[in-house]
Amino acid sequence: MGGSFIEPRYADHALVNVLGSVQARLTGAHPVLQLPHASRYVVLLVDGLGWHQLAAFADHAETMGALQARADRLTCSVPSTTATSLTSLGCGAPPGEHGVVGYSFREPSVDRVINALTWEGGPADVDAFASVPTVFQQLAAEGIGSATVTLDRFSGSALTRLAFRGATPVPVTREGDVEHVAGRITEALQSARLVYAYERMLDHDGHGFGVGSWQWLDRLGAVDDLVDHLIRQLPDDVCLLVTGDHGMINVPESSRIVLEDEPRLVGHDAVGGEPRFRHVYGDDARALAVAWRSCLGERAQVLLRDEAIEAGWFGPLVRDRSQARIGDVVAAMTEDHAVMSRATPKEFGLVGMHGSLTRDEMEVPLLVAGGVS
Repeated sequence: MGGSFIEPRYADHALVNVLGSVQARLTGAHPVLQLPHASRYVVLLVDGLGWHQLAAFADHAETMGALQARADRLTCSVPSTTATSLTSLGCGAPPGEHGVVGYSFREPSVDRVINALTWEGGPADVDAFASVPTVFQQLAAEGIGSATVTLDRFSGSALTRLAFRGATPVPVTREGDVEHVAGRITEALQSARLVYAYERMLDHDGHGFGVGSWQWLDRLGAVDDLVDHLIRQLPDDVCLLVTGDHGMINVPESSRIVLEDEPRLVGHDAVGGEPRFRHVYGDDARALAVAWRSCLGERAQVLLRDEAIEAGWFGPLVRDRSQARIGDVVAAMTEDHAVMSRATPKEFGLVGMHGSLTRDEMEVPLLVAGGVS
């Protein structure tokens, strides 16, 4: 698996265009992605399902492996992380527009680094944080019902409100139970023409045990069982789309730099992001960039905020609110390198990681079953 960087393809083959293309099919407009025609759509988002990981281990996922042969290869958003990708998917907009610019970032309205997944430290008014409507809200305005099939505890979370407002929640209470999950999706289709479903455990096992571990492979097989079950069960007028929010790489101990142990990485007053993609904040951005570049060398691409925006990492349009959340300096790690921080000790237990712009992290499949071409 390669370590070279690729640019996000926001204009066409990108995760950000999946739901918007479904919306176009349902309303008779022209989609960015040439999806099959169907009366109803199910979009199954498998957290951590990368294009290259699926290709490498397709013998453990026969159904998805067969679909990949004719699948579209998409890029996720930058950074390649769940909170950013899910909001990009749900809003049909790049992070520069929707404002969730990473796993964690400094939010000026509360003047602290917030966690976009847990909303730890985040502002109380989540709706005021939102910059753009979701695709589900747009569908509702056109009289088209939609639903989300996710764990019950996710229903009222801040990230759900940012990415999936406008959809009717259909809670999953028995995670991993193929019959139960498929049944909830079928139930949701009774009143919705678009159903979004979320499977999180492949990412969980990748973080805990690594891509290619027996735990990860078992989980990949279980996800494949769900996809196979849906293909067999869903009505003929339903098109199933299966995609991921990012890929993943394994990071060995020898490739980990501990921020607090490196005296050259100084001058910041806050650090956000995650080990593979850091937002760095400080009063002297140029001095910060020099320090991080001199320390990390070829182990990272270190850009000033304006350079990252000009490079198109966050999309063609970056709103002022989004710009203020991006680090004064951003550090995207190359190959299998990572910058760890003792301020977030749980990350030291990760084996698999993501967040940067390598192919292994950025490229995800769009698997299609059903519908009429």
